[in-house]
Amino acid sequence: MKDLLTGKQKRFLRSRAQTIKAIFQLGKNGLSDAFAQQVVDALERRELLKISLLQNSDVDLDEAAEFLQKFDPTIEVAQKIGRVLVLYRPAHKKENRRLSPQVKALVA
Repeated sequence: MKDLLTGKQKRFLRSRAQTIKAIFQLGKNGLSDAFAQQVVDALERRELLKISLLQNSDVDLDEAAEFLQKFDPTIEVAQKIGRVLVLYRPAHKKENRRLSPQVKALVA
């Protein structure tokens, strides 16, 4: 997948992600369309979220990121660190856009 975020934008998102907790955990049940849809719905409301991979997970970070980006190509991976995946996607609804105006302002 081609990166659409600049380095400056990723740094901004990583700094914001430090203060949030992982709201999804990926375990032995693995990846499914239902899981991906829940992630997309949460991203619509929050724009930035963390997914934690449990020790018993059958998938790794790269597989999870690739699966979610295939499900929704507008999802961007802001960071992969340890067993945590940080995802960003601008909200479609104007009232949910908290981060995306700031991220858009960081271009160049």
